[in-house]
Amino acid sequence: MTFNAKQFLSSVSTSPGVYRMLDEHANTLYVGKAKRLKARLASYFRGQLNTKTQAMVARIADIQITVTRSETEALLLEQTLIKELRPPYNILLRDDKSYPFVFVTDRHAYPKLEYKRARQRRGDGRYLGPYPSSGAVRESLSLMQKIFHIRNCEDSVFAHRSRPCLQYQINRCSAPCVDYIAEEDYRRDVEHAVMCLEGKSEDVTRALTQAMETASQALDFEEAGRLRDQIQQLRQLQQRQFVDNDSGDADIFALAQRPGAMGISVLSVRDGRMLGARHHAPKNGLDLTPEALLTEVVSQYYFGQPHNVPSEVITSHALDDSELIAEALTQQAGKRIRVTSQVRGHRAQWQQLAMTNAEQQLASQLANTTQLTQRFAALQKALGLETMPERLECFDISHSHGEATVASCVVFDHQGPRKSDYRHFRIEGVAAGDDYAAMQQALTRRLKRVKSGEAIAPDILIVDGGKGQLNMAREVLNTLKVTDIILLGVAKGTTRKAGLETLFLEASDNPLPMDPASPALHLIQHIRDESHRFAIAGHRAQRDKARRTSTLQEIPGIGPKRRRELLRFFGGLQGVQKASRAELARVPGINAALAESIYLALNG
Repeated sequence: MTFNAKQFLSSVSTSPGVYRMLDEHANTLYVGKAKRLKARLASYFRGQLNTKTQAMVARIADIQITVTRSETEALLLEQTLIKELRPPYNILLRDDKSYPFVFVTDRHAYPKLEYKRARQRRGDGRYLGPYPSSGAVRESLSLMQKIFHIRNCEDSVFAHRSRPCLQYQINRCSAPCVDYIAEEDYRRDVEHAVMCLEGKSEDVTRALTQAMETASQALDFEEAGRLRDQIQQLRQLQQRQFVDNDSGDADIFALAQRPGAMGISVLSVRDGRMLGARHHAPKNGLDLTPEALLTEVVSQYYFGQPHNVPSEVITSHALDDSELIAEALTQQAGKRIRVTSQVRGHRAQWQQLAMTNAEQQLASQLANTTQLTQRFAALQKALGLETMPERLECFDISHSHGEATVASCVVFDHQGPRKSDYRHFRIEGVAAGDDYAAMQQALTRRLKRVKSGEAIAPDILIVDGGKGQLNMAREVLNTLKVTDIILLGVAKGTTRKAGLETLFLEASDNPLPMDPASPALHLIQHIRDESHRFAIAGHRAQRDKARRTSTLQEIPGIGPKRRRELLRFFGGLQGVQKASRAELARVPGINAALAESIYLALNG
């Protein structure tokens, strides 16, 4: 029976609440929350929906609602139901297994630091974490054992030792099992290790420094030497941290998205110490915007399972419900929680690092051999080819109002991007802004080498552009009498949104329809985006080379001494050119104003 939306909406409350969309078998399709239930549910039946949402709405047989007292309560209930029901159209963090902790028991005279996974913490000791990965825990434990000589043996082994083990011999344990260290001294070392794991290594260093001076004054030089070694090791540990300050508790969420794939990275920072990253690859079943998608992920991350909530949650995109999520997290944590995407200073560095991680995770996902093979197979089917294509080449043009025009050629095979075969073409002798002539020159130079046997011929040649670029490519192929190459044009849609491109096969009067969810289209979009990126990179390098007439000697305020300090600090002119304003200001003799002048002179 068809779902009667009009009749249903006539009786829906306008209060906050949660709704569940069910199919004909009473299975939950989607769980959502709303500040005003009636308005939110009505939006699903107005016809202004993307393809995937329309497909979900077509399956609705019933909708169940739960009215709540507030939108915050609706948010918490929504995440509870998503966790319990795992609807197919919701964003799901499928790798939500128990998180790793460092555990210190309070039931042993000589406790050890140990690795433990837990969904809920018991009252049997101290749990430090959670950490983003088991590797982060094991690395931390190894460092603490090396610096503070904490035991790592099982209690059953500890209870039956009559002499020190190998860990004592290699200076990794203080041998509490045979009373080589007093219980009080061992407890102090454990407490110092715990403080370091909590990000308070600077406090530990100060305490050890004071103890070293006391031991030295008492002429206990052996103890002073041991403490000196611990301090040096702690300084090395502090230098390895990314963050250059000793404060800050934050989780940083970054989302990177390309057609057919998405990667989300979560970085954890506690007391200014970077603990590591955790990666997710949820499916975007409803084609949500990055803002809406990240809102769902952050909500499920904290409300779908227990987590230590830091004082700040930083995101790469502004969340749709940032104020609501902040309010709910504040209630849950019992302290004020800030949710923001606008950050500066070291927080901006965290945000950038999280984004780098997300992009790297996405690149690895897209390079998956199995997925690439499936995409090539889908392309073969979409184009009606007898054999699967082996090599794709895509061309794009980039310039700034005709300045420094550069064409790019990127190559994909079954292993993904073949970067050793990428090429830039510096375009010369054409009118500024004449993209058709630029494309003609780049294709002619490339295909002449194919014709002579100097270069490998692609199975499919893709040009990023509309009918004009496609016609130009066909003209070059005909002129050079190059055959057996399939020509494919990619024209952006009216809104320039991914999935709305128009494809032309061989000729501008032969459009090729393709489903926005097709793996074949995702492959075409991937190589098109890569050619665009590579073209822009080549253009910028060419433009900056032409514009960079300002050298260090010509910058006001930069004399021989400061020039020498800059080159020494960054290891040469290239390092100076790559430096940020903040990095330039760290050079002796360079203040913020001068750093700004240097940066603008070298980067425009």
